[in-house]
Amino acid sequence: MKTATQPQTSKSTRPSSAKSVGRLFFLEASGGRIHSANADGSDRNVILSGARVPDGVVVDVEAGHIYWTNMGVPSMNDGSIERADLDGKNRVTIISEGRTFTPKQLHLEKKSGKLYWCDREGMRVMRANVDGSNIETLVDTSKGDARPGADLTKWCVGITVDPDRGKIYWTQKGPDDAGKGRIFRANIDIPKGETAANRTDIEVLFDGLPEPIDLELDLKNRFLYWTDRGDPPRGNTVNRASIDADFSKHPTSDILLTHLMEGIGIALDFKGNRMFITDLAGNIFSAKLDGSEKKPLLVAQGNLTGIAYAEIS
Repeated sequence: MKTATQPQTSKSTRPSSAKSVGRLFFLEASGGRIHSANADGSDRNVILSGARVPDGVVVDVEAGHIYWTNMGVPSMNDGSIERADLDGKNRVTIISEGRTFTPKQLHLEKKSGKLYWCDREGMRVMRANVDGSNIETLVDTSKGDARPGADLTKWCVGITVDPDRGKIYWTQKGPDDAGKGRIFRANIDIPKGETAANRTDIEVLFDGLPEPIDLELDLKNRFLYWTDRGDPPRGNTVNRASIDADFSKHPTSDILLTHLMEGIGIALDFKGNRMFITDLAGNIFSAKLDGSEKKPLLVAQGNLTGIAYAEIS
């Protein structure tokens, strides 16, 4: 999930005693709750409850908002996206039920003011304005199948965006532990004269993966990170690969972390040279960006899904 940036304040208005504190925001799908904690796992508290199977989360520190997806019940087409203040107050629905089946990982792209997400059973990559207007389908993997889709190879799950180069990246996880997971890349903009269903600019970066889930990008060092909840040895891991590799040669990713219990969420803190990972067993781990110094921060916290890191003044 996404790393938020601290708002820029002029020296004349910034209090001399102001300090930034790293906070984690993470989702408990089983309990429908959003938690916040310090980056070392201390001071954990519930900031919001009553979410409907929350999965993806992003934080906009400058605007003082947290956004999250609700998977709902896939067969009922009742997924949604909500927004609240960082303390959980002023909760509003910005993407209402009936507009996206099963929204999963969420990405905030500040430059364009867009939210991007993957719609799992909807078999789509989607985006909208941060206020929920102008909903668009960028990629439609259904190939004519009715929604909700039953073919797990068409299920879109993880999403991240490279706004500078105009690219989107997403995962299609495939059946459980089947080795049919894939990671794709395409231009943000659909080629002229084409549609979300027939666009020809889609690249397959990786295939034959156990079960890739959430994605993150390190744009400075040109790395793609992802979690995989499939079977070992390549599953239950955090992986990293160069996005400049020659994918026609089927490169192998580097496995940075192992022994997750169905890894889901990932957040990168570049300033602190660390990552944060959640798994469905309810664990949060931290590690250096190269995978070293892995340590548990919280354990047995319910079925955890998305996670975000933000520096709060």
